Amino acid sequence: MKEFDLIVIGGGPGGYVAAIRAAQLGLQTALIEKETGLGGTCLRVGCIPSKALLEASEKYHETKSELHAFGINATAELDLAAMLARKENIVADMTKGIDGLMAKNKIQRFLGHGRLAGPNKVAVQGAESSELTAKSIILATGSVAAGLPGIEFDGDRIGSSTEALCYPEVPKRLVVIGAGVIGLELGSVWLRLGAQVTVFEYMDHILPGMDLEVSKLAQRIFKKQGLKFNLGAKVTGAKADRNTCTVEVEGMQATQCDRVLVAVGRRPNTQDLGLDTLNIATDKAGCIEVDDRLATAAPGVFAIGDAVRGPMLAHKAEEEGIACVERIATGYGHLNYDAIPAIVYTHPEIASVGKTEEELKDAGIGYRKGKFPFSANARARCLGPAEGFVKILAHAQTDRVLGVHIIGPRAGDLIAEAAVAIEYGASSEDIARACHAHPTLAEVIKEAALAVE
Repeated sequence: MKEFDLIVIGGGPGGYVAAIRAAQLGLQTALIEKETGLGGTCLRVGCIPSKALLEASEKYHETKSELHAFGINATAELDLAAMLARKENIVADMTKGIDGLMAKNKIQRFLGHGRLAGPNKVAVQGAESSELTAKSIILATGSVAAGLPGIEFDGDRIGSSTEALCYPEVPKRLVVIGAGVIGLELGSVWLRLGAQVTVFEYMDHILPGMDLEVSKLAQRIFKKQGLKFNLGAKVTGAKADRNTCTVEVEGMQATQCDRVLVAVGRRPNTQDLGLDTLNIATDKAGCIEVDDRLATAAPGVFAIGDAVRGPMLAHKAEEEGIACVERIATGYGHLNYDAIPAIVYTHPEIASVGKTEEELKDAGIGYRKGKFPFSANARARCLGPAEGFVKILAHAQTDRVLGVHIIGPRAGDLIAEAAVAIEYGASSEDIARACHAHPTLAEVIKEAALAVE
């Protein structure tokens, strides 16, 4: 039986980052992952491959349809095989990089399924099964794609984002079930490459949970791009018959298509972890219950990332992993959930951090709002279409920034300034008085801050 200071179960963004930080702090660390490649869903079949396809499809669309506005006449021919190969090469290179970090930090890797086997014990079930012990254990097992009643994935015509990242040809007609981040990003990819994309969403607006003003503008922009939306639609079934799929929606005529992408969210991957051996509870959604220190009810066992409550974001998992390990090693670890940004990598990009207007209204918190459009920004106009805005929400009495919401060019990069501002308790006046270079997109943030007053 091998002994360690810390065992991490799960090699995704939360798990491998936690293992690296633990090793840096002097803990003898083991990492258990059942997949041969580290990086989890994010690197292998999620964030990174989807962004590779989003970038490639945007370049294709821009070359084919938008460069003429810049005085450039060009034609574009799609090589889907090459595009998919580039995506796979990026994933492979990033995976090798994580392997290098494991070796550099002397983290011992175990290939197999990790399962709690009693106090301070973990069983590894794989080609070379073994039993490990440690003072502390972190469960970082991530999440899996959620399904819908009446819809069975067939691994080909009807599937999740995993299949949608690897379609061998551009579908003529694609149905996307769910107008959240995953559905809109991958729907945009295949729309740009030539598919007719129809989106069904159960709610009465897209991007549930995001600021409603941003959501409404995003829907108008995406509709203009060619996405077809059916809101307030309850999908009751989907079946594949040879090369055709039929999607059934309550109160509507059945829709025929070539492929179906089910993108209704994700659920915690917390099955078969041996939680019962230590009386560790999960909530109704399957999330492992933890306290404010990310500790479970079992002494020495912690859980992070998609396996626990909160937004299912890779960077949230990373920050929880670091905070959890630092608490184990030093007794203190910091994490501000109000300063965790969220990004949608559509065109234009959408990004937010902190509270939405709806959340502030529901909580009865007084606020002031400042908005500024990208259409009035010189840098945005030089880049191309300048749709969108920055909105800053500040406390009515203290002026402290409570939320920032952006829809527009490179919103995913711009949101970092807002996250730092919230982390350090800045006011809208603090942002407004900071010098922003000209001409830059960041000036829109400054102008929105000025508009709060």
